[in-house]
Amino acid sequence: MIKLFKVKEKQRELAENSNGRPPVKKQSAGELRLHKDISELNLPKTCSISFPNGKDDLMNFEVTIRPDEGYYLGGTFVFSFQISPIYPHEAPKVKCKTMVYHPNIDLEGNVCLNILREEWKPVLSINTIVYGLCHLFTEPNHEDPLNSDAAAVLRDNPKTFESNVRRAMSGGYVGQNYFPRCI
Repeated sequence: MIKLFKVKEKQRELAENSNGRPPVKKQSAGELRLHKDISELNLPKTCSISFPNGKDDLMNFEVTIRPDEGYYLGGTFVFSFQISPIYPHEAPKVKCKTMVYHPNIDLEGNVCLNILREEWKPVLSINTIVYGLCHLFTEPNHEDPLNSDAAAVLRDNPKTFESNVRRAMSGGYVGQNYFPRCI
């Protein structure tokens, strides 16, 4: 019985594709939702989106943030987004590709943003994440750090923290770590 259904399904596919064109790949629910999210993006003027693998690969893209205020003013920070096929039921995987001295971003690019972890809900969107990332640059949070050294300096001596951020963004060492220029 199962074989009969498979044969009928194959015949239907062949009939649908008899026009000589290759079969059209069906989009997953995650791809459909992501397409909706991207079409409704309302990015702040300090952000842009790009698709390094082309517009056919919506599930992998980059967001560039150029803060216009705060400690990170003038810097350029690139984040990669990897979207799961079960999006929005699973949060996107977001990594910072720019090495940055930041209490909420570690030296490997992992990002500490609550909506990417325990507070993710399917009603949230890519737009929400981008605004959350922008907020990390205007209001770094020393209370929930991934880079505990940067968090301690921010908490205990904001002037030194600002100096360290400037040195790192200009291309220099902070402690034992070298940061490539991102201004």
